[in-house]
Amino acid sequence: MERTYRINEIFYSLQGEGVHTGRPAVFVRFSGCNLQCPFCDTDFSRSTAMTAETIRKAVAELCHDSHAMIVLSGGEPSLQVDEPLLETLHRLGMSIAIETNGTHPLPVGIDWVTCSPKEGSRVVLDSADEVKVVLTGNDPELWRRTIRAQHYLLQPCSCRNTGQVVEYILQHPWWRLSLQTHKYLEIQ
Repeated sequence: MERTYRINEIFYSLQGEGVHTGRPAVFVRFSGCNLQCPFCDTDFSRSTAMTAETIRKAVAELCHDSHAMIVLSGGEPSLQVDEPLLETLHRLGMSIAIETNGTHPLPVGIDWVTCSPKEGSRVVLDSADEVKVVLTGNDPELWRRTIRAQHYLLQPCSCRNTGQVVEYILQHPWWRLSLQTHKYLEIQ
């Protein structure tokens, strides 16, 4: 029997956060997470069981341009993503990014890793392409000390504490601002 993945939704939009902000992307949003973040914007009450090939076909229907990227998000995609799924998606010729809380190891084959650690969680990743911390009163420097990355980004929590984040970055200039531009633009 072929493995299935619990998918919340698949959609085509612009990446709204992080280093790749503004880049066209097909988002494969997985259902389920091992953390209960109060600011999470994913509805876990719904999911569709899909095979790797069904996911590939859905992504291809939305976009097949190699300039766009595939973003695996959630929930927590590392609970489900495996090498067979990555191999199937790579057949489209698009780069694959993942947005993870870093609490589980990642399979081989991911082209860009965004680690967004959450306060109080046990992160097992020690490196990523970018670390994106949502400022919720936590100490972002903990993640800068424990996760090696090319880029360190600090993000307001649901656009509510932008002034606090800006002030923090001005005092800690090794951080860069990440805004949830998709929310400002009112796109998915």
